[in-house]
Amino acid sequence: MTADAGGKVRDGGPPPVVDRITVALVRKAVEDLKYLQEETDLSKTDIVNRAISVYKFIEAEGRAGNTIYVRNDKTGETQMVRFL
Repeated sequence: MTADAGGKVRDGGPPPVVDRITVALVRKAVEDLKYLQEETDLSKTDIVNRAISVYKFIEAEGRAGNTIYVRNDKTGETQMVRFL
């Protein structure tokens, strides 16, 4: 059991909606979103919520002076990731 923002106890299920937005997406973002839906079986809402959380993490790490790397486990190649 969890409590929602108002303190009401909930028995699982999705978290309560606390804000709604309308977003205009460029064509590339629409294509990427559709691809992610097909590959993950997640809803648009779930994908956008996760994307915001990932962006927050990346932004916080950058502000802390940290560098993010991606390593190819097959080749061992490491690349620095930079977000502009």
